Order: sequence, then structure tokens, then C-alpha cells
Amino acid sequence: MTDADTPILEIQNLTIKVNEAVLIDDVSFDIQPSEIFALVGESGSGKSLTSLAIMRLLPEALQVTSGDVRLNQSSLFSLPEYQMQAIRGKQVAMIFQEPMTSLNPVMKVGEQVAEVLRIHLALRGKKARQKVVSLFEEVGIPEADSRYDWYPHQLSGGQKQRVMIAMALACEPELLIADEPTTALDVTIQAQVLNLLKKIRDDRGLSILFITHDMGVVNEMADRVAVMKKGKIVELADKSVFFTQPKHPYTQQLLKDAIPKQDFKAIKETQTLLQLDDLKVHFPIKKGLFQRTVGYVKAVDGVSLTIKRGQTLALVGESGSGKSTIGQAILKLVDSTSGSVIFTDFNTSDTSESTARLVALTGLSERQMKPFRKKVQVIFQDPFSALNPRMTISEIIREGMNSLQVGSSDRADQDQRIETLLEQVGLLPEHKTRFPHEFSGGQRQRIGIARALAVEPELIICDEPTSALDVTVRAQVLALLEDLQQTYQLSYLFITHDLSIIPAIAHEVAVMKAGKIVEQGPVESVMKAPQHEYTQALLASAPSLITQVILNK
Repeated sequence: MTDADTPILEIQNLTIKVNEAVLIDDVSFDIQPSEIFALVGESGSGKSLTSLAIMRLLPEALQVTSGDVRLNQSSLFSLPEYQMQAIRGKQVAMIFQEPMTSLNPVMKVGEQVAEVLRIHLALRGKKARQKVVSLFEEVGIPEADSRYDWYPHQLSGGQKQRVMIAMALACEPELLIADEPTTALDVTIQAQVLNLLKKIRDDRGLSILFITHDMGVVNEMADRVAVMKKGKIVELADKSVFFTQPKHPYTQQLLKDAIPKQDFKAIKETQTLLQLDDLKVHFPIKKGLFQRTVGYVKAVDGVSLTIKRGQTLALVGESGSGKSTIGQAILKLVDSTSGSVIFTDFNTSDTSESTARLVALTGLSERQMKPFRKKVQVIFQDPFSALNPRMTISEIIREGMNSLQVGSSDRADQDQRIETLLEQVGLLPEHKTRFPHEFSGGQRQRIGIARALAVEPELIICDEPTSALDVTVRAQVLALLEDLQQTYQLSYLFITHDLSIIPAIAHEVAVMKAGKIVEQGPVESVMKAPQHEYTQALLASAPSLITQVILNK
């Protein structure tokens, strides 16, 4: 252990290259004992590469061309690999962004934590199990002893992240590297994980390198903050100075984008485009040799909603509340148990009520549903998995136009349409010949938007489209969606758990819990004066951000 005046970790003039390209450029900072040090910046800025360099887990193609990493004043780069293996997990541990990909899906979670104890502390059998159960209790996993024998798929997202934290803490490390550990979590689960990490820091005197792009989380957690851009540290300051007196223009822009604009949208009296009446989606629970139905998971349990033409309804709630299932039921990707989804089919040349035709989508066959596929489109949460990696961007966009017979069938006309769409979403016409892996996350999300627009929809279901995006990219995507709504009079069902973006995008909001709508109404009234205790809990769990002071100047 180090004394209070000596840094536990020092990064000294670290430079990393791939071929001749510089990825990390002369980076230096230190972390003090019991300090939470936040490293922030956009995707691709070098945050995660820096953490991998500390752990000496860089891909072989990358080379450290200069600099050093010192733990307790000893160089990690000078150690042989067998000594570094003893340090990983024991002195320095790491929590990754996505726990599901970090946990072995065919191994019990308790055994995965016990494996760390066997390797580093030679604990086995009953002693190892007792230690794991005590760790599970420390990180707040309920019924810790029985959860030992569960597999990752049986745990919620928050519980899986708690297992990862227990694994990281198993050998009582001096330094914990947390790489975006709360990015995809709901606000209530995020608040629990953040409080847990702060409690462990206080109880154990642990130092934490916290990598994130969420300024609200930085404000909740950090003692000091460093900002990375294109491989360089552009600003480093104590938290209080960082939020009140940011110096670098990039930092100022990050703080500005961290809070989407809070001007509440006026609700206009327009026609109803989509109406849900007492919609229920119940999934059967089957058990036994003959797979008899023993009960039902009530994913959606009697939901009634209205989406107006040219307006946005935000649907918020925790994971598992049924938000995405509602979107899938509208699209007829899951069968509804009962209730109705009514779409108002307007005459394209006349939007008066007298020419409207009410269509119950729930009663249509797949053939009958096809004409409505172009009227109701979807933008998915993960744009990379939603885009075919073997198709070029033009092929991806053209596929929907051809299958739903939208626009001209002439290839030259389609190419022109594709180029126009790419320009509308802020991309270049020449991007049409590229493949999805050649784009950033924000660019891929723009491609997903262009694909949805290609078939000229009237309603777009946006299923967590900004949850994994950096604050600057998120701001760009939200602004783009708003511009498109005004241009084309689009309606959105915007599914999210990020409360901060609701005023920027929505006219009305519905709060969902356990398959039911517990509160709905205009955004301003729900956000400023929530009536239901669950809505109040969601708002209370959202990280506070004092940059409001900066934005209101």
C-alpha cells in the first residue's frame, strides 16, 4: 500500500501507435489513494485503450512506443508476463461495459467469481463459496447463497453488473478500473451501482479509474476529471473547477451537450395516428416434461395510449417494464393476447378526418399487414447489429424500398434517392458504397434513420436509439429527429430510460412499470410535478448535473 501523498497509479507520457497512426498521444495523469478519477470523452478518444494499456491487454497490432505505467512506483511495463498475471485481478481489477459478454454463459456466476479466488488466493471448496456469498451480499445481490448457482441469463442487467463488481473486488485490489459500467443501465439501477461503488471506495479505501461519457455520472462520482480528445488529455481539473470553469472549447461543448435543451414542447390539437386500447401481451410459462403452461409473464398488461400525427410520445421505464414489447406488438413482431392497435390510414393527398380509415393492425394477416410496414418503421437501439454487415449502405437502404415497393424501381432514381437520404441525415453521398463496420456508432444510427425514412413512414418507433451514444452524438441525433419531424410531419414513439432527453424530443410522456402505464400526460407536467411514486423514484435516481448553471448563463 502507498502512503497518502504517493499516487497509487502514474501514467507517464504514454504513446500508443498502430503502424504510424498515433492512437494515444503523450498521455500523463496520476490517481491518488481512495480517489475516484474520471476519464471522459467521446468514443474513439482513447479512454478504453488507456485502461487496456494499464492492464497490459492491448491487441498485438498496437505498440507502446514511449512512456510508462507505474503502480505503487513500480513500472508495469518492465514486468514479465507471469508477474503481470499476478497483478491483474489481485492489485488492479477491471469492470467492463457489457457484463453479459464478460460472463461465461455456461458457467454458474458463483463459480466464475470463485475461479478468481482459486487463482489468486488459493481458496477452494467451502471457503471459496463462503467468500463469494459474502461478496454477493456486499454488492447487494439478493438471496446471495442461492444466486451462487444461477447462470448469467437468469440475472437482470443490474445483477450481472453486480456480479462483475464482486469478481473485481474478490481479491481486494488497490485500484479498480470501471470502463463505462453504467452506460446501458436504467437510471434506478445506475444509481444503485454508483452508490455501491462509492460505498466500497469509502469502506475499502479503493482507488477507482472511472471511464465514462456521461457528465451526470461524472458529477455524481468524481474527485478529479480528465478529458480526452483524439488520444490527448485536453483538460484535467478538480470536479468543482471542471464544471464551473471549463477552459478547453471541447470540454465546454461536452458540458453543453450533456443536458439536452429543456424547453417543453407545446401540444397541438392534431389527428390521432395510432391508438392502443387495453393492449395485453402475455407470454406463457411452460414447465415439465410435457411443457404445460403453468402461468404467464404479463409483459404488457392492459395498456392504452394515443400517438398524435406529427408529435412524439415518450415511453419511459426500467428494463423489463414492457416498453419494447409494446413497440414489437405495434409492428406485429409479437402476437398480442388481447386489445387492439388502431392505425389511422389517411388519404395521402387529404389528411382530413373524413377521408381517414381506421385499421385494426392486430387483426391483419402478414399479407394484409405489408402495406402498413412502410407506414410504421423502427429505429433499433444497437445500430450495428441491426445492419447487415455484408451489405453496403446503398443495398441496406434499397432493400426496404424494393421489398415494400416505395418510389421508383429504376436503379438510377433509387441511387439519387439514397444519396439525398444520406445527405438529409448528415452523411455524404459517397458513403453509400461503404459497409457498416466502416462507420462510428453515431453514423450507424444515422444510417438506421435513413433506412427508416426511405419507405416514407408516418410513424417511427425509436427503441432506445441514443442510449449507447456519446453526449455530442446524442445531441446530433436528437436534433436530426426533430428536424425530420418538422419537415415530414412524422410521429415518433420514443422508447427510452434516459429522462434527461425527454423535454428535447417529446410532447407527451407515458411512464411504464411492470407492464402497466402508471402515469401519462404532457412532458412538462409529468417532469415538474410527477404524481406517481414510481415516476418520482425515476426522477430522483437520475444523476444531478450542475452544468445547468452554465447553460442558463
